[in-house]
Amino acid sequence: MNLGITGRIAVVTGGSEGIGKAAATILAEEGANVVILARTQSKLDAAVAEISQTAVGSIQAIACDVSDAGSVELAFDAILSEHGKIDILVNNAGQGNANTFDSLTQEIVDADYALKVHGAMFCSKAALPSMQANKWGRIINITTAAGKAAGYSTLPTAMSRAAGIAMTKSMSKEYGVDNILVNTVCIGSIRSAQNMKRAEEAVASGAVATTEDYYTERCKDVPVLRVGEAREAGDLIAYLASDRASYISGTAINMDGGAAPVV
Repeated sequence: MNLGITGRIAVVTGGSEGIGKAAATILAEEGANVVILARTQSKLDAAVAEISQTAVGSIQAIACDVSDAGSVELAFDAILSEHGKIDILVNNAGQGNANTFDSLTQEIVDADYALKVHGAMFCSKAALPSMQANKWGRIINITTAAGKAAGYSTLPTAMSRAAGIAMTKSMSKEYGVDNILVNTVCIGSIRSAQNMKRAEEAVASGAVATTEDYYTERCKDVPVLRVGEAREAGDLIAYLASDRASYISGTAINMDGGAAPVV
């Protein structure tokens, strides 16, 4: 399927690994010119080297802390200076943070919101003027189904992801008139760098014998009986970023193998 994004300028936050890297890879394979953002330059360099092997469009990286408004401004100014516009924004920066309510502190909550909510807000504000000027834009916010139905010990992620889902819906109402479509993908258990780190920690603690045992445990409550692959998430993100998804906006799509208790 031709997604019709050849020559589009795409920015992917948290693009150095996992879902962000997978989304950037597929967007570049489809002909988009992609800029990935993350905090660690060495990881960005490694991702660019990998993505460039199959890219049709260009791929470049800028070190950026999306929780810092000044860092975001510098990064997006550089992108706009070089490319002249931004068509696609994937707000993917974030990490799992699962705690009980009793163990929450203001520092934990503030850091989580700064990365996931403020970061998406800063980047969206930086990209929107270009999208409005060109009457075309796609913003895909990466959240989780916990933002719809929180489980035990899912804080503050469930809180910040609920905010991300609400922001998605509100933005879709505000910017639809400019042909800017805003959606969120609610990710479930995915084989990613973050989950691999947790798997290795589980092995080290003796909780499981192997990393595959960790993933087997994770998918017991998934109806399709497996965890997802990062590229599967990337495929959906690329579709939502394309002309093929021209009538989809304000939607929160679960991508979790059917695990969530809500639609």
